[in-house]
Amino acid sequence: MKMIMTVVPKYSGNAVLEALVNAGYSATFNETKGGMLRQSQITIFIAVKEESVPEVLEIIKAHCKAHMHVQRTSSAPTDSDSAGKGYSLGGAVTFIWKLDQIEKC
Repeated sequence: MKMIMTVVPKYSGNAVLEALVNAGYSATFNETKGGMLRQSQITIFIAVKEESVPEVLEIIKAHCKAHMHVQRTSSAPTDSDSAGKGYSLGGAVTFIWKLDQIEKC
């Protein structure tokens, strides 16, 4: 068994969860905040058989494609490397680890 933990933007969370449930996977989730811009995210936990990992990853990728680009508007002095650049938001960060044991208590 594998545990997949994926962190997706809040605006993609419902689509990812709905797609996982429609594909027959059960998931646990919670709302989290973090990162440089303190954006709301959804952290989703899915326990699956090892052979299901590629399918779950494809579902996450397919429903987490929306990206936003935030342009800096501050006129504060900056170093020349970052002047005029923005930040891309979106996508998912996914962690996968092996489960040695699962117990219901």
